[in-house]
Amino acid sequence: MSTLAYDLTREADRVFARLMVRAARDGNDRAFAAMIATRAAGGGALPAWLGLELSEFRDLMAHHFPGVSPDVLSAIDSGQPLTGARQDERDELIELMLTHRANRTLSEVWMARVVAAGCMASDHLWQDLGLWERPELTALMNRNFPTLAERNTKDMKWKRFLYKQLCEAEGIYVCRSPSCEVCVDYHVCFESD
Repeated sequence: MSTLAYDLTREADRVFARLMVRAARDGNDRAFAAMIATRAAGGGALPAWLGLELSEFRDLMAHHFPGVSPDVLSAIDSGQPLTGARQDERDELIELMLTHRANRTLSEVWMARVVAAGCMASDHLWQDLGLWERPELTALMNRNFPTLAERNTKDMKWKRFLYKQLCEAEGIYVCRSPSCEVCVDYHVCFESD
């Protein structure tokens, strides 16, 4: 492991530990702590505030990690917030996930928005989100969106699976793109009539 990678891992571990000391014992504490810690250490692909509005992010922090000092947060508000580009795509991903939410906690709504923001990046979804292993994403999907996760019977990569669900909802059954932005049928799904 390079010195830079080692330093990033140490920083992520430090932030993760500080968050988990304050964790509210919500099922999503660990996943959000990993995302925030990875983002604070300069990893993952999520925009500022995990792709949420600042007020939503503050609500998430108050719910999951009450009393966390502001210095933990300063590292993740740097960079650009999520832009309006590909907004229709994000909205459809959010709607898809919320249609299948478990309805156990408010954090499912934040999770849907964060996962949709992660889908806008170009690596594996678990990496773009800043999770540390793919099984963490599978657990997150099962916990927050169980009826949607049940549909992934072939253990398809999650980003591809989500986009396949969007395509099938539009009647496109040969979707091969990992993201709508690069799909040849983008206009069928997202452009106005």
